[in-house]
Amino acid sequence: MKKVSSLIAFLFLFFIPLHRAAAQVDLVVSVLDNSTRKPVAGLPVHLDNAAVGLSAELTTDAQGKVRFRGLSTAGSYAVSTTVSDKYQAVREAGLTLRANSSPSVTLNLPLLSNQTLEGVTVRAPNNATTINTQNAEVSSELSARELREIPIEARDITRALYRLPNVTLATGFFTEAPNVSINGANGLYTNYLIDGLDNNENFLGGSRFAIPVGFAQNVSVLTNNFSTEFGNSANGIVNVTTKSGSNDLTAEVFYLTRPGPGIDGKTDFAQRDLSGNQVKSGFQRQQFGFGVGGALVKDKTFFYLNAEQTFDLKDNVLTSPTLGVNATVRGRNQFTYLSGKLDQRWTERFRSSLRANVGIVNIERQGGGLDGGIAFPSSGNKQDRNSIEIATQNVYVGRNFTSETDVQYARFRWNYARAQNPNSPDVTVNDPTGTTLAYLGHPGYLFDSHQSTWQAQQKFTLLKGRNTFKGGFGIISTEHLLFGGGNPNGSYTVHLTQPQLDALRARNLGADLSINDIPSTAAVDYYSVELRPASFGTTQNLYNVYVEDLVAVTDRLNVTLGLRYDYDNLSKGGAATGDRNNIAPRANFNLQLTDRSSLRGGYGLFYDKILYTVYSDALGANTNSADYKTQLRQLIKVGALPAGTDVDRITFDGNQGASASGVAYLNGPSAASLQGQRATVFGGERRILNPEGYQNPYSHQATLGYQYQVNPKTRFYVDLMYNRSFDLFRLRNVNGVSEYPVTNPNNVVIRTPTQADATRPVPIVTDATGSYALIDGQRVNGVARSVVETESKGRSRYMAASFNLQKDAAEDQFGYRVSYTLSNLKNDTEDVNFRAADGNNYGAEFANSINDRTHVINAIGSYYPVNSLRFTLAALLQSGQPINRVAGGYLVPGTTNVFTNDLNGDGSSFSTAYLGNADRYPGEGRNSDRLPWSKTVDVGAQYTLHFGEKTSRLELTADVFNVLNTQNLSGYANNATQSNQIQAGPAGSGIIRRNASAPRQFQFGLRYAL
Repeated sequence: MKKVSSLIAFLFLFFIPLHRAAAQVDLVVSVLDNSTRKPVAGLPVHLDNAAVGLSAELTTDAQGKVRFRGLSTAGSYAVSTTVSDKYQAVREAGLTLRANSSPSVTLNLPLLSNQTLEGVTVRAPNNATTINTQNAEVSSELSARELREIPIEARDITRALYRLPNVTLATGFFTEAPNVSINGANGLYTNYLIDGLDNNENFLGGSRFAIPVGFAQNVSVLTNNFSTEFGNSANGIVNVTTKSGSNDLTAEVFYLTRPGPGIDGKTDFAQRDLSGNQVKSGFQRQQFGFGVGGALVKDKTFFYLNAEQTFDLKDNVLTSPTLGVNATVRGRNQFTYLSGKLDQRWTERFRSSLRANVGIVNIERQGGGLDGGIAFPSSGNKQDRNSIEIATQNVYVGRNFTSETDVQYARFRWNYARAQNPNSPDVTVNDPTGTTLAYLGHPGYLFDSHQSTWQAQQKFTLLKGRNTFKGGFGIISTEHLLFGGGNPNGSYTVHLTQPQLDALRARNLGADLSINDIPSTAAVDYYSVELRPASFGTTQNLYNVYVEDLVAVTDRLNVTLGLRYDYDNLSKGGAATGDRNNIAPRANFNLQLTDRSSLRGGYGLFYDKILYTVYSDALGANTNSADYKTQLRQLIKVGALPAGTDVDRITFDGNQGASASGVAYLNGPSAASLQGQRATVFGGERRILNPEGYQNPYSHQATLGYQYQVNPKTRFYVDLMYNRSFDLFRLRNVNGVSEYPVTNPNNVVIRTPTQADATRPVPIVTDATGSYALIDGQRVNGVARSVVETESKGRSRYMAASFNLQKDAAEDQFGYRVSYTLSNLKNDTEDVNFRAADGNNYGAEFANSINDRTHVINAIGSYYPVNSLRFTLAALLQSGQPINRVAGGYLVPGTTNVFTNDLNGDGSSFSTAYLGNADRYPGEGRNSDRLPWSKTVDVGAQYTLHFGEKTSRLELTADVFNVLNTQNLSGYANNATQSNQIQAGPAGSGIIRRNASAPRQFQFGLRYAL
């Protein structure tokens, strides 16, 4: 045992800072006289947690309160009093804690009488059904038990979050976009934490490590008015509290399967896997794993290990009739999650935790397509999302202060297309008529993001009389490196003669066709190569400091005043200095009206960090050629860019392709030999760093709420929320066309691209020799038609009323949670790549958001007819999401059979994207229509077999998602580029169904637990 202790000490000393200082959790206990409802001062209150060997005692102050500080989240707690000369003893047990919280418990002491000499045991209500009497934080949570009982696909926590108030499934702007929207906002801006530490993929957003259900003790969502301790989000916080070991050995092993289309409901539409990618034929899932926790040294050293593995199997169809190919191509997704945690109690005052998480995610693109495709397996690739996190959290509890020191190191690699043939060119093969019959070789592009992140934070809590002071500071530093752009091995488009095609078909190669099977004499129609096959990036540093004071004005009124300051060095952009005025005051109150009700409210200012994609896009799609700088100087001259713009600060040697003609197949020139094209090649769209820098988006948030403890197991609460956000990101084309509103559907006059190009600040001329600009009478070739920057000038307004009723099952046969949210979100930008439909006219864009829902009704109920059987029903009803009504096809002037939906001629209108640049149907504003309501009912059942003295059990589960097999066109996590939210024609003119939510699906599980 001494060797074990020595090893544990070595591990902690290696990762822990040398000064003594895991996440801070305080438990506030109020003791009241049950007859007078007045506080009881000078009474000892005992706290114990047998799972970790903790025992402590404090005496109530003049307000009848004690605060137990720096508690572990492991095990469950009980608070109690002993019999006094006036009061009976009271004990409340079963209290579980979440990271970075300050829950409260009230003990009502009955008077002692001659007839009642024995102590009274009072059952503690479930934490989720206990009113918050400390602050005005608007939050909700799911415990480990609730996560096990709610039907959740593949034990993925994010699939449970939309069961909470103010949280919905999101429509994103790329397939893998985060699927959680808080208060209707873009899911990229949600801040994900593990035990209060950063867990964000810092390029685009979303969680870095996807914690499975088996490693989560609790998941909480902070939606409004949270402490100054939390920052880097004007949206919301998702904080997962991880499991810890205890003196009692616990373990689980499970197997979960989703058999797939064989027994699922039928649908004509593709479904989505866990990554958001579409799947169809042959899809099935196999999942298994284990968890085990216990004590290495009783009362001192605890461990918990968790491992989960998921395989998704899926079939694509490879069809190339010209080559006589019709084959099924099997693919596999793999999700591996490994987690471990050590908790150490060094002394009664000092404890530490060491946590490690490893995620290995591979999403295969095996070739073919859902209903047929011509991407051959030689062009196959995998998307990797691999992560590792190592964190230590250390808490020291002094006489009247608490200190927490946290350090974390994390790596994340997002290789969007890891090629099966990484050293191969990519080849597009056409037949003699120009029809494409095969894609071969490399996927044709690179996006390989590497992130290394260090986080360090120091927090303090000081008790002084009626004041609880909190303060701290921290840094999150992420080094970004990106390999991006086109294929550095070259990209070929070839066409075959009929004899070549006949000979190739005769070889009957089927799915094994590769680039080497194409005749070397094939004619090359087009060749290009990436000029910058090297990585680029920078380091993003997020600094913060905060202070907060919770004042117990009376025994019933708490007032919290706080101030936070954040600085994000990416805000510098192309300016000389960054955004240094991000001072965020926050204030709230909690007034306990009675011992069963409270009124809470407050105001706060919340700042977002800058998504690295804003900076990276401005580098990657940029160039520092002399011609481009000449264009930028002209834009300064005509007032399209600020007078003080430094063109050297806003330009960068980014990704760019070069082309060559007269190339022999597979013998194209190298990137080095074509570097000269960088100076003179014309660009359709290029980016710049914003010469004025970037303002961090911020939000003014005001809340008012009422809570009522119906009984020890039931809580009702309502919250009113009003958010106004500013400095949101969007795109501005500084060489954009003039506005050209088309409002009369009966008189549509199309502006041609040539006419539109003439209205740009630096006009673009196109003739038989190509496109260029005339600047000071000189022809300049290496310019761009569009010069785009990210600006932080967007705004939004969110209003909501949320009504909630929760009942813990406890010893009863049923429990439930029901919520109804009435809300509206309007904005004039949806995403970092959002642009105005007409020129740069954002005044016309302020409208209902893509993720706006007017009504959301969420109901979960569990029924336990006997101890070993449980039934759960989860229903979700949502009013329809907005429809963006876009222009259909109109005849191009001067032609007889050429149609376009680009009404203003800017060249950026396409109906398959939900960004603002799709020209709208004449007379329609953005998001002027609605999809029908979404109605989904999921059910789950569990039967438990107990063994021995009921210390071990076998659980059999069956979950049915969308049990009514409803075909919903709205309300589910969706990729906007494939959404029903894009429709041509005027409002009310009908819906073309592009996809639908998943049909009825079955999931079966087996779990053995100790």
